[in-house]
Amino acid sequence: MSSYWTLLKTPGVARVIAAQLTARFPFGMLSLAFLIHIEQVYDSYGSAGLVLGAMSIGQAIAGPLTSRLMGRWGMRPVILATLIVCASSIVTMALVTLPIYALMAIGLVAGLSTPPIQPAVRTIYPKIVNSRQLTPLFSLDASAQEIIWVLGPVIATFVAIQVSSVAGILLAAVFLVGGGVWFLALPEVGRVRIPRSRRKLGVVLKRPPVLLSTIVGFMLVAACAAVEAGVVAAFGHGSSDSGWVLGIFAAGSLIGGLALGHAPIGPWALAVRMLIVTVGLSLATLGLSFWWLAATLLLAGIGIAPAFAVLFGIVSASVKFSDTAEAYGWVGTGQLMGAAMGSAIAGFMIDHSGAGAAILVAAGFAALGTLIPALGRRWHPDLRGRDASPIPDTAPIQVQVS
Repeated sequence: MSSYWTLLKTPGVARVIAAQLTARFPFGMLSLAFLIHIEQVYDSYGSAGLVLGAMSIGQAIAGPLTSRLMGRWGMRPVILATLIVCASSIVTMALVTLPIYALMAIGLVAGLSTPPIQPAVRTIYPKIVNSRQLTPLFSLDASAQEIIWVLGPVIATFVAIQVSSVAGILLAAVFLVGGGVWFLALPEVGRVRIPRSRRKLGVVLKRPPVLLSTIVGFMLVAACAAVEAGVVAAFGHGSSDSGWVLGIFAAGSLIGGLALGHAPIGPWALAVRMLIVTVGLSLATLGLSFWWLAATLLLAGIGIAPAFAVLFGIVSASVKFSDTAEAYGWVGTGQLMGAAMGSAIAGFMIDHSGAGAAILVAAGFAALGTLIPALGRRWHPDLRGRDASPIPDTAPIQVQVS
């Protein structure tokens, strides 16, 4: 823990982490808030899954595009423009009763305009710490973001049940705007300039570690999305138990991130961390009682933040600095497509087979997320004894010969 305190004392680190967590906090609330809201209004988890899927698909499409635009126009203009459109779309979805197809369309717009906070902050980190601190910082960030998933679901559930589902969505919009403005005001955001990439869009995916991280991130987030839907369905929208169970799930991830943050990242690192998630989710399929789900999801959660830390580390160590934002954009796209797929499949499985089927879907995604890095371990960089700093950009130097 002392090394984490040392990191937080590094100038700029604590405020960057705090601001980006606040700006991203609503995304720990919105899935549950919309799930509860749409199920209450339309009496269908499948419809909620379609709307959440449309939003996630929009986020997936936007990820690499808005990340790349930050290299052309700068971080602040891109984040500000997307912040305004995204917040407006979310508020409209909360306040206006519309047919499902219209909610899907607005959800797609909200997704397309999601502010690229995560790629921006991953690009800033290598510029505010030294190379030896970068891997622990990725681990600290992956652990700290679990605050989003610990408090987000709990707050969303309590507000939606005790006040109204509309209030839960509007509160998320307040966090989005407040956190986004705070992040934009940080001096580090103004100081770090992302070089304009000279490569064509998507070329960075030809780097095996980026592709591996994108695919495994897809599986991991799909599993988490399916768990979220399954837990809400297991306890019903009238119970706060779902928020507590999901909070315990995320608390496991926070514990795992802090405990395993300094573990060496070798070729098997990702497969081992995903195996922890798979074992926990597989056990969760055996019962739907509060304490059984709490215990098994706590175990599953222990592997989540460490897995994300590995994903971030192997991407950072494998691309040039000018390509980092786009690379993280693609990794984010994989995760958001996973959220779309997990939510949609889980929603339909709940309507047809009950909440337990959604947990089974989650275990299946996690198992694939374990198998893929095990089979593709030769694509996995061995960072033992190495730092995770991006590859420096180089350019020809004009030399005058007399």
